[in-house]
Parts: sequence; structure tokens; C-alpha cells
Amino acid sequence: MYSVELNYICTMQNKQAFEFEFVALMASLMSIVALSIDALLPALPEIGTALSVENPNDNQLLVTMIFLGLGFGQLIFGPLSDSFGRKPIVYIGFTLFIIATFICVSTKSFEMMIFGRVLQGVGLASPRTLSIAMIRDSYSGNYMAKVLSIVVMFFILVPVIAPTLGQFLLNYYNWESIFYVNLAFGLIIMLWFWKRQDETLSKDKRIKFTPMLFVNGSKEFIKHKNAVAFTLVSGFITGSFRVYLSTAQQIFEQQYNLGDKFPIIFASLAIAIGLATFLNSRYVVKFGMWRIAFAGTIAYCIISILYVILFWSGTNPSIEVLIGFFALQFFAIGFLFGNLRSLAMQPLGHIAGIGAAINGFVSTVMAVPIANYIGSFVSNSVLPLFIGFSIFGILSLLVFLRLKVLHK
Repeated sequence: MYSVELNYICTMQNKQAFEFEFVALMASLMSIVALSIDALLPALPEIGTALSVENPNDNQLLVTMIFLGLGFGQLIFGPLSDSFGRKPIVYIGFTLFIIATFICVSTKSFEMMIFGRVLQGVGLASPRTLSIAMIRDSYSGNYMAKVLSIVVMFFILVPVIAPTLGQFLLNYYNWESIFYVNLAFGLIIMLWFWKRQDETLSKDKRIKFTPMLFVNGSKEFIKHKNAVAFTLVSGFITGSFRVYLSTAQQIFEQQYNLGDKFPIIFASLAIAIGLATFLNSRYVVKFGMWRIAFAGTIAYCIISILYVILFWSGTNPSIEVLIGFFALQFFAIGFLFGNLRSLAMQPLGHIAGIGAAINGFVSTVMAVPIANYIGSFVSNSVLPLFIGFSIFGILSLLVFLRLKVLHK
């Protein structure tokens, strides 16, 4: 009897260890993207100078263009993974990322650098998208939202560390070293993935590859109103948040003259998202992802509208007040990222690869022009950023309200 109980306990411990490793590995796959973006933020002015960029606002393209590649890459790798399995497609995407990295570090042209960043995005779309598909292969419902929240919580550690790492490499080496460190990190994750992660899509569940695979998958995606609606909301929220990602260095270093403190401020604000995702992982099964995401959207609107009302003149508040508003805004976002993706993916378990691809593509393609357009106004004031938060928060809330009416 004692032996049976001991074996049962050991089995459960091994299962828990495996689940933890799965979550950590999925977060690490997604983190390659975050590191490729956030570690580069302190180096944007130096790269612009090295490549003879005349308009400082053009440096934002080094951030936004990688998202463009991510969007289109998902359309390629998601459907392919539904036919050939998740793991082989992850390896193909990462190989493309390696090629793109060497383009970035060897070029002397800003245009070729932008091409390299787009190509990096295309390659990284594979681990980023397929980590979501692998989670959907393994979980569903509110528990999927719980797992995604834990993944995002791990993932948020990267923005906490990455800018400081980038600043360190910039101070002691050069901006090219940031790309090499990103590549080394990715290679370690790929080795871990190869050795420890099993294929999550069994052969009997794969969809036969045909030229019409994506078209048929898109038709199936459109049939699900919730998938379409929450993909749009994800695009609104992600787009307005990416304005911050692409302009943060400019805001804190140029508008507030806090160059040395930028990595610390950026990391501190990332913790607000991490705290919210941690709380979401604790309570999403109890309260449900719909209810929490709806409440998070309301908070997102209220905080940004309050800032716009208080600082409509365009004069920036003190740094303490700005950080306070950012922290509240990002705390609300932390309750949205994982839940919005889970709400969109919930009805798409039978086409998880294509579903994750379309969801990621639409939200990313929406986000890039939003980030580029609003970012072009964030030169001397933070107000345009919060106007963007307000507009897209209200649009997101309207989508929620429309769905509530349809579901009655």
C-alpha cells in the first residue's frame, strides 16, 4: 500500500515538473521575440547614427518593422504546422532568424537593416505563433487562459532584464553585440526545445496540406464570431501598446532627459504587467476569462481618458505622475493579453495552427500602422500616446458590448 502511494506521489510530481517545464519552454520561445526588441531599445540612437539616419523618429522602424515580419510570418508557419507538425516548422523559422541576424550586423545601410529586421520577424513568427498553438493543443477553456497567463508572466521577465542587458552590451562592446547575444540565447532555447519537448500535434490530427489549406482555414476562422471579435480587440490593444514600445526610449531619454535611468524605468513598468498576469493566473479559472478581460478593458479606457482630460494642454506631467499612469495602464493590459488570445483561440482547437496564425497576423498588421502613425506624433509630448490608448480602448469596449448583446 505504501509503495503504491509513493509511486502515485512520484508520478504526480513528475507530471507537475513536466507541466512547469512546458510552460517555461513556451515562455522562452516567445521570449526570443521580446529580447530581439527590448534589448535593442537603448541602442536605437547609436544604430541610427551608425547608419546615417537623419530623422530620429525613423529609428522607431527598427522596432515596428519586426512586427510586420511577425505578422506575415505567422500566415506561413501556422498553416504549415497544422500539416507537418509544430517542431519542424519551429526549426525552419529559427534558421531564417539566424540568416536575418547576420544581415543586420553586417549591413551599412539603414534600408537593408530594416529588411533584416522584417526578416527576423518572419523567422521569429514561427516559435512565437507555434508556442500558442502548442498550448492550445494541450489545454482548453479557462485553464488555457491560466496557462497562457503564466507563460506571459515568465515572458514579462524579458522586458525587465533586456534593456539593462542591451545598455550593458552597448557600454562595454557595441550595438552589434546585442544581436549576437540574442542569437546565442535563441540557440540555447532551440537546443532545449529539441531535447525536451515532444510533438504536440499527433499525425492523426494533422490536416492534409493543399494549396487551399489557408483559404479553407480562413473560412472556418470567420465562422466563429468570438474568434474574429477578440482578434480585433487584440489588434486594438496591441497596436496602442506598441506605440509605447517604439517610443519609450524617445520619451524617457529625450523628453525627460533620463537616458541612464531608461532601462530601470522600462523594467519597473514591465513588472506592472507581470503582476497583473500573475493575479490573472490565480483567478481566471474562478472568475472566467471573459469577465476579467471585460473589466480590464474598462480600466484601460478609464485610466487613459483620465490622463487625456488632466493633461490635454500637451504639457508633460512630472516623471513620477507619468510613471504612475503608465503603471496603472500596463496593470490593466496584464489582464488582457493572455485572456484575449485565449478567448479568440477557444473555438479553434481543430485548426490551432491556422487559428493562431490568423489571430496573430490580423492583430499584428493592425498594430503596425497604429504604432507608426501615433508614434510619429510622440515627439515633444506623451499626450498622443494616451489619446491612442483612449481611442482603441473605447473601440475594444464597444466590441465587448456588441458581443454581450449578441449572446443575450
